[in-house]
Order: sequence, then structure tokens, then C-alpha cells
Amino acid sequence: MKKKVITALLLVSLAGGSLMGCGSKEISNEYVTVKQYKGLEVDKVEAEEVTDEAVENDIQSTLESYGTAEEVDRAVEDGDTVTIDYVGKKDGVEFEGGSATESPLTIGSGYFVPGFEEAIIGHTKGETFDIDVTFPEDYNNGELAGQAVVFTITIHKIEQTAIPELNDEFVASVSEEATTVDEYKKEVKKALEESNKQTAEEELEKGVWEALMENTEVTKYPDDLIDENVESINSTYQQMAEYYGMEWEDFLSSMMGMTVEQYEDQLNETAKTSVKGLLALELIAEKEKLEPSEDEYQKLYEQYAEDYGYESVDALIEAATEEKVQQIALQEVVMDWMIENCKQVEPSADDAAAEETDAAAESDTAAEDK
Repeated sequence: MKKKVITALLLVSLAGGSLMGCGSKEISNEYVTVKQYKGLEVDKVEAEEVTDEAVENDIQSTLESYGTAEEVDRAVEDGDTVTIDYVGKKDGVEFEGGSATESPLTIGSGYFVPGFEEAIIGHTKGETFDIDVTFPEDYNNGELAGQAVVFTITIHKIEQTAIPELNDEFVASVSEEATTVDEYKKEVKKALEESNKQTAEEELEKGVWEALMENTEVTKYPDDLIDENVESINSTYQQMAEYYGMEWEDFLSSMMGMTVEQYEDQLNETAKTSVKGLLALELIAEKEKLEPSEDEYQKLYEQYAEDYGYESVDALIEAATEEKVQQIALQEVVMDWMIENCKQVEPSADDAAAEETDAAAESDTAAEDK
């Protein structure tokens, strides 16, 4: 099993749903009190079964990703990619941002305003025609929200995606080991099973973490530790913004969905949550004598260097400092121990109903986004 590195920065969710168990006494020091940590009861997690349908769907997605565009001489169909000119007018006057030339559009992508793409279906190359469209009431341009407009469209090109055939030749081109279709299907099934297993492990890990946080209270924070974490977290996001070549405000808005003020308000709370987790895990490590040996630390360092693409342990430590890498390793060891010592229980009927409701809400939200 490939272990997932746990850092306090990443474990900031404090959602409910975990139950308090029994089996270990309260432990504390001058900074933190952990009321319960061994034998924590969490919802039982099982890896989702991989069906034949799931395998076929995954393979179909792979085939489609290798599809190639070919021009066709017929009417536009759903799924085609068209190259078009379009001019949008409201009350006979062109509006800003409503016109383009030689613009590619995949029909069914949902990229354009509702009704636009559907209206192109059935038309042919060289046609020029008008379509009537009404912008949604919540459209981001207030001047166009809820307004009826007319688009004049000219089709220059119609392309369909040619999907490769699933055969031994295709398998040899995408797999390093499989040489036949049957071998490839087994390979895909195994990969999906491993993915589902890892997802289940991460879900269990999250449940244990949330249960621990619910049972942890901070008396006081060590001097300067919050400031150190604020600086570390902020530096991480600043580097991400630089990596994407984005201005700081644009990065926060598009990638994190918040303003600078909202980010700064949340930053301190995030740092506190990070420190709270670190204090709890270090206390448990001390009480249960979980501190790794030098050899064990070295093996973990080597694994981290390999997982995250560093040439050597020295390169990893240079990038993150040995103190931080050691901290991460200790947290992983303690979390593994806690997972081994937790108690998985069947979720209550109320919890199951709540999960179904949340899943339905997420599905509805996804549909609305489309």
C-alpha cells in the first residue's frame, strides 16, 4: 500500500460525523489535551467494487482521449466540433464580447449560452443563419442577464472525432505490459481496484483525523508556531500563484474562490488548525513511544524523495528542511498507528440518509453548473 503523507496543512477539514469511542485515557501537556485517540469509532469504509461496466467505461474514456479529428461533409451532429463565425446582436445592435471569427466549438460542451450549441445541429458547412437565444437570469454580465439576443452564425468546418478501435495494436501503444485486449482489461480492472482501495484508505484516514480533532483541545500555542505556519502556508500558495503565472488576486479568485481579505481572515484559522493537529500527533507519539528510529526515518525520507520526484534525500531536505520532513514522517507514523487502532462501525441510518442527501445535492449542483 502506498502511504499518503499527512501534513497539518492539508488536514484542515473539521466536518462532523465521527463518534467518540473508548479504550484510551486522556493525555495532555502544557499545550494540548487529547481526550480520546485510541479506539476512535469512525464510519466503516469499504473499497467500491469494480464492475465490468466500470472497466468498459474507463477503456472507452482512454479510447476517446486518443481520438483524432476528421472533417466531414454532412449536417452538424451532437459531439461534432465546428469552426464558426458568429455575431451577437441585442435589439439589432452588436454587443461587446458577442462576436468571433474562426472559433472552434464542440457541440454539447456547454461552453456557450444555453440553446446556442443545440441550434447549430442540423446545419451544414457554408450555411449562414440566425438563432434566437435568451441569456440566463444569473448571467455574469448584468446588461445581458435575462435578455433575448440574436446570433448570426456561419459554419466553416465540421469535424467529428474518430475513435480508435480497441485491438491488440492499440493495447500495445498504451500499455507497458499488456499485449492483448483481454490482458489490458485485466490491467485496467486492477488499476481501478487499486484506485478504489486508495480512495477508501484516504476516506478512513480523514475520518480518523476528524475524530481526533473533535477530541483535541488546545490550551495554548507554542511561541511563534502560529506565525511560522502562517508564513509556511502563505509561501506555499504564493509559489503556486507564481507557478501558474498569475497575479496574486487573480489566483485567489479563480483557484481558491476568495478575495484577498477572505484569504487573510482564513489564513490564521488554517494555521491554528494545522498547529492543533501537529501538537496532538506529537503528544500521541510521545505517549505511545512511536518515534521512528534513524533507519526508519531514512527509509521514509527516501520514499518521499522518490514519490515527489527529488533526485535524492539531500535534495528533498534542501527544498523543505530536515525539520519539516521529519515532522511529516512522524505525523504519518502516528496516523498509521491510529488507523490500525481505530474501530470502524456501520454508519447509523441518519448518517446514511444524510450522505445520500449530500450526494444528491452535489449531483444537482453539478447539473446546474453544466
